[in-house]
Amino acid sequence: MSVTKLEKRNKYFFGLGTVGRDMFYAFESNALLYYLSNVLSLPVGVFAAASMVLTVLRVLDALNDPITGLIIDNIKSPWGKYKPPMLIGAVTSSVFFLILFADFRLTNYWFVVVFGLAYILWDITYGVNDIAYWSMLPSLTMEQKKRENMGAFARICANVGMFAIMVAWEPVTSAMGNTPRGWFIVAVAVTVAMLGFQCFTLLGVKEDRTRFKAEESTSLRQMFSVLFKNDQLMWTTLSMALFMVGYCTTTGFAMYYMQYVFGDKGMYAILAAVVGVSQLAALAVFPAFSKKHSRRQLYTFATALLTAGYVVFFFAEASIYLIAAAGVIVFVGQAFIQLLMLMFLADTIEYGQWKLGKRNDSITFSIQPLINKIGGALSTGIISVTLVICGIKTGDTAAEAIDAAGQMTLKMSMLAIPLVMIIVGYFIYRAKYRIDEKMYAQMVDDLKARGDIKE
Repeated sequence: MSVTKLEKRNKYFFGLGTVGRDMFYAFESNALLYYLSNVLSLPVGVFAAASMVLTVLRVLDALNDPITGLIIDNIKSPWGKYKPPMLIGAVTSSVFFLILFADFRLTNYWFVVVFGLAYILWDITYGVNDIAYWSMLPSLTMEQKKRENMGAFARICANVGMFAIMVAWEPVTSAMGNTPRGWFIVAVAVTVAMLGFQCFTLLGVKEDRTRFKAEESTSLRQMFSVLFKNDQLMWTTLSMALFMVGYCTTTGFAMYYMQYVFGDKGMYAILAAVVGVSQLAALAVFPAFSKKHSRRQLYTFATALLTAGYVVFFFAEASIYLIAAAGVIVFVGQAFIQLLMLMFLADTIEYGQWKLGKRNDSITFSIQPLINKIGGALSTGIISVTLVICGIKTGDTAAEAIDAAGQMTLKMSMLAIPLVMIIVGYFIYRAKYRIDEKMYAQMVDDLKARGDIKE
């Protein structure tokens, strides 16, 4: 597998572009709910309303993502179709992100209105950036192994950003007094990183815009055909959605688990560092494993690892070493599955082009943020309800401790429910997904013979 100088350049500049993006997204997805529940002095009713806003708006905005993908697919500009929306989405989402973490000193239902408007606008504009960014990947190479290599490096960069903020946010905000002002300063730093790292992709990636034949604009009606007539995309969507709901629920509970089950929230940063290094190591070795094993074998292996890790985690609260070991097992498996699903989704672009006669990168890749938002929305709902049932969110303050029944409820919501979802998603993949290495190679050969892809 020879790699050209341009492919090597694109691999690094594309991957580096997401370091700050994933810091940005991880701070919102992992810390925003904690900010609402444990930093702002919100009455329990206002907190519940704000949490419901997060849940409902994420689901509603997820339905907007295919429209965003349609708009991006129809862009024709001197800078290509990916970079303009990537830039616009990065700048506008940064503005609304800062509003989310600004303290307007509202503790009544006006807080819910301001927060809800800022959140939906952040979600929409970040989605523009996210869809444009990831739908660029399949256009950079048509070879599966090269695509896996580029995707693995991009996921490594994404996880460097994600785990940097997951490790840092608790000790940094605590050192700054755990005040709204301290949290806002951290949000500003994360925003600067987001914009800075995006410049690597915007200025460094060079696309080959002659690789694919020119396509006519896609209509709104055709968009539904792109999505619903691509059966492999639909099964991938269902499998990914179940996985993401489970994964987001588990990670969203992590701080609460360390504070209320293990009993020391200060260990959260250490746990995040351990699992972060494990996940990065897993992504680094993935290309070597993929040379010797099929994607189906790797998915089976990763699901078995996850299952073992969840079982250990359920009984591990007495020992930080057992918790760390379980976290390592879970996140190694998770890293493999996350990258595999990115590749499954990318391959459905060629499948859709092969089956339907039209290539729609961004509409197809709009499924990824749609799934992430639904996963985040449903996990937020599960977490919020669990916090109230367990007695963590009481009145205008967060409880210092919860009883044994509350701890068991938290563990069931964090570990048992997500594991069931992940396993169901795996069996759907095994039963319905059929784009293996042989079928993909045949599709590409057919597309080249039809003139849809240039040699």
